[in-house]
Amino acid sequence: MERRSLKEYLLLFSKGVGMGAADVVPGVSGGTIAFITGIYEELLGSIRSVNGEAIKLLLRFNLKGFWKHINGTFLVVLLAGIGLSFASLSRLILYLLEYHSELLWSFFFGLIVASAVVVAKQVRRWTPGVIIAGLLGAAIAFYITVATPGQTPEAYWFVFISGAIAICAMILPGISGSFILVLLAKYEFIMLALKELRIDIIAVFGIGCLTGILAFSHVLNFMLKRYHGITIALLTGFMVGSLNKVWPWKITLETYTDRHGEVKPLVQENVLPGSYETLTGNESYLVYGVVLAIFGFLLVYLIDHFTSDNTAEV
Repeated sequence: MERRSLKEYLLLFSKGVGMGAADVVPGVSGGTIAFITGIYEELLGSIRSVNGEAIKLLLRFNLKGFWKHINGTFLVVLLAGIGLSFASLSRLILYLLEYHSELLWSFFFGLIVASAVVVAKQVRRWTPGVIIAGLLGAAIAFYITVATPGQTPEAYWFVFISGAIAICAMILPGISGSFILVLLAKYEFIMLALKELRIDIIAVFGIGCLTGILAFSHVLNFMLKRYHGITIALLTGFMVGSLNKVWPWKITLETYTDRHGEVKPLVQENVLPGSYETLTGNESYLVYGVVLAIFGFLLVYLIDHFTSDNTAEV
């Protein structure tokens, strides 16, 4: 893992900001941002390096060796960007979700379409097995987007499991960890725990995240090395299937009332922009939406163009 210049670390920090902004939105994956910006393999490798050897180095107080082994500077800079994004951009994104959701989803729709194209280009041969993997990924992601959240326990064991599952989804392009928490009926519960600084819940959830990501990174790294084409096709399918969730124009069929007494959408249906205006009485912002979708598409295209040297090795 090469030493980076200050400029390269600033760029890495900005990629972390992008990942954090994506992970805040239930339906968009930070893993997608990592993939299209060329840091996905290094991220997986760095997470995977937090293993028995790393613990041995730490116990021997070989801090320099430990830091190098886990690619510490890379992880710290990336996590700093993600943390800053959660602390700052999350409020903007949540505001846009509430008041200008059509425009925000349009941007993400274009971004994910381009991401699927960019990732799919890395499949060297589209064999029947690879095609089936892509279709399977799309079917799984689509099912996740239409699944209805249910009531789940608030016990520590389930909080732990929720953290382990959600963090795995967060590093998968196309599958949103935030949306997995929504399906597990734990999104608002965890957000409230963070707001109220409920240390017990935060600690159990954090341990679940740590356990899940350390275990899953080994599996995903193995799949990328041994079954590259199938794994890339599966990830591409995840992105294509997730497009159902980020379609900008939706009508709400069922709602639920959260613990604060606020009415939130539970089941939604995608409609055409014209039908959206008729059924909801709201402006569809179709022209702006199309412009933002094209902007999102071109943004990914440009990122891929300027980071092609990095992604070529994936």
